[in-house]
Amino acid sequence: MPTKRYLFYISQNYSYAILRPLQEVILARGDQAAWFLEGSEVNGKFLTVDEKRLLSIDEVQQYKAHVVFVPGNVVPDFIPGKKVGVFHGFNAGKINRRGKQDHFNIRGCFDLYCTQGPNTTEEFEKLANKHQHFSVKQTGWTALDPLFDLTKVKQNTKPTILMCSTFSRALTCAPHLFETVKQLSASGKWQWLIQFHPKMPVEVIEQYKSLEGEHLSFIETDNVIPLLQQADVMVCDTSSVLMMFLMLNKPVVTFNNISPKDYMINISDKGRLEESIEYALSYPETLQAKVKAFIDDTHPYVDGESSQRVLDAADELLAGKNMAKKSKPLNLLRKFKMRKKLNYWKLW
Repeated sequence: MPTKRYLFYISQNYSYAILRPLQEVILARGDQAAWFLEGSEVNGKFLTVDEKRLLSIDEVQQYKAHVVFVPGNVVPDFIPGKKVGVFHGFNAGKINRRGKQDHFNIRGCFDLYCTQGPNTTEEFEKLANKHQHFSVKQTGWTALDPLFDLTKVKQNTKPTILMCSTFSRALTCAPHLFETVKQLSASGKWQWLIQFHPKMPVEVIEQYKSLEGEHLSFIETDNVIPLLQQADVMVCDTSSVLMMFLMLNKPVVTFNNISPKDYMINISDKGRLEESIEYALSYPETLQAKVKAFIDDTHPYVDGESSQRVLDAADELLAGKNMAKKSKPLNLLRKFKMRKKLNYWKLW
């Protein structure tokens, strides 16, 4: 059989960790994978020497991918290949300007959405029936495949708290919890790991970097999974990374979560942070049962083989199976904006 060509179209550094498990499966079966980095917010230095990068849309055109995998919201229509959305995170309940959940915003760019579990599959299937220009397949999320490999997890001598935060000024917990984290980390009772969204304001990053020492580490990385595996409890806000942590059946303390659920320990008073972490570290049975129910509904796959399922779903499209009933909408304005953004005006 001739080899198939797959393209990873990314615009953020966290996309590397989402797509590398998929790349591993692709290469293992003898097919090709290449990366295209769009925009200034993704750093090519995170690519390894043996990963293929396409530097221009002309090169992308010449590569002629059979399938394009996108952990984002949009992808140009003018590059070759079936367009497959694999998501940049879980549905964290964030509401867009139109008052709708952003996770389910259909922009008319994709042929297939690979969903993570029942609570997103059901909604996307409803949308697919409504719009009829894309198909849906529940596969699990590629980014989680390495999460379930716990054979190389670093063992800590004391409880480890991982603090993550989104960059949105309206949703972030980082500025509000700084003084509290400063005091708690100074006590030495727990080991702190701090990791923020790449768009976090520089002044907030510098604040937390100033706390680095024996009991606290500030970590900048394109792969948060080793941190998730090391930590015993997460402190977070409304960032979707908390859902990845919950997949390990570990508790999360949230500060002013926009839509708090019963599987979280949500607080609005920073003075309660310490007691909430203590409670989480006790792994109460009632809370853990709620976390387990959340896992079953959100991402029931713990076999580390979601990438294989995503690839199988994409190959179904190529074989003419699970196809949408209609063509994608014209989207002339979005198409123009994408061409302008990429400064690409050729018609082929």
